[in-house]
Amino acid sequence: MKFTPFGIKTQEFNKSVRGFDRDEVKVFLERLSDEFEKLQNENEKLKADLERKEDQLREFKRIEKNLQQAMLNQTETTSKTVESAKKQTALMIKEAELKSLQIIEKAKESSNSIRDAVLKLREEKKLLVARIKAMIDTQSSFLEMNMQNIETQPKKKISAKQETNADEQSEINIDDILEKLL
Repeated sequence: MKFTPFGIKTQEFNKSVRGFDRDEVKVFLERLSDEFEKLQNENEKLKADLERKEDQLREFKRIEKNLQQAMLNQTETTSKTVESAKKQTALMIKEAELKSLQIIEKAKESSNSIRDAVLKLREEKKLLVARIKAMIDTQSSFLEMNMQNIETQPKKKISAKQETNADEQSEINIDDILEKLL
């Protein structure tokens, strides 16, 4: 049997000869009913409060689960990002190494090309110097032959001054000519 405050107030008892005072029983039942009503209201408030607290607890647990999942996802993302950054860094280093090797190789090729060009130019210089010396020697021989032909021909009267100039002109310095040409 479930008790209610109204049920307690309206409760009727059988009459007996040696029974309790009716008014006293009614006053007691009324006070008991009021107290029971207070307790019942307090119990309902506590139940409602408990239900709200349980709802909050469920919400907090849901939030906690979401936070844990977010932290786990963030940790995985961070790990993947770090790993990706490491891979990119390694790739960039390898690319830089390859580019530096290419640059070094191009520099070596350029150096070899320049060295070959310098050697070729030196050879060409030697050939030119040899050709010029040969030309000078040929011209010198030709001049000497002309000088000998002139000396063997009958001499015209020339002054001493003209003779000195002719002697100075006949002396050809091959090295001076070569220096001037180079």
